[in-house]
Amino acid sequence: MPGSTITPRALVVDDAAENRMLVSALLIQQGFTVDQAADGEDAVQQAERTPHDLIVLDIGLPDIDGVDVCRRVRAAHARLAILILTARSSELDEVSGLDAGADDYLTKPFSLSVLSARVRALLRRHAPGGGAARSVGAVRVDPAARRAWRDDRELELSPKEFDLLALLVERAGEAVSRDEIMTTVWDENWWGSTKTLDTHVGWLRRKLGDPPVLTTVRGVGFRFETD
Repeated sequence: MPGSTITPRALVVDDAAENRMLVSALLIQQGFTVDQAADGEDAVQQAERTPHDLIVLDIGLPDIDGVDVCRRVRAAHARLAILILTARSSELDEVSGLDAGADDYLTKPFSLSVLSARVRALLRRHAPGGGAARSVGAVRVDPAARRAWRDDRELELSPKEFDLLALLVERAGEAVSRDEIMTTVWDENWWGSTKTLDTHVGWLRRKLGDPPVLTTVRGVGFRFETD
């Protein structure tokens, strides 16, 4: 796992001590070494000092907004798994968190079994050697390095945009259903609206540029064109 040589290491960021202790206890049961932070500045400093595999991050922090913390940490650590765990449940908050670089977004109150499953899914996606590089037309995706290019231009992608592109490139020429995309990219515990998928497809299309390579398959999902 990225950042870990013996056991995975997590940073739990929440201003409520009871929440930090609950999440930390769960992660320790899963084999993590756990650090804690009660505010955003401490979280950023700890992320700079110590390699972590995972950050579980609240948004409502007393000093720096958690979205800003996420953005700062992601800028410095491309392969770190970031899970936002928050009471803010609006779609706008979720999109803002994901666009800032979070890999997943879970709202409080939450199920411990769901949190455990989300953590396992994140670490699977961030494990080194996550797949061989593949090129389809002018687009090349390297899952192990988590980098993508169109022609000679490297694409600046958020973690979810990258995962979405990698899935569609891997399945190039096939119509991939919305349910399969949500299960694979947003993990097996997603539920509710898929509007965030449409948002990410829109961002991805703009970053890929012309000629367009992502086709909407009405009533099904999306297809990455092979020519």
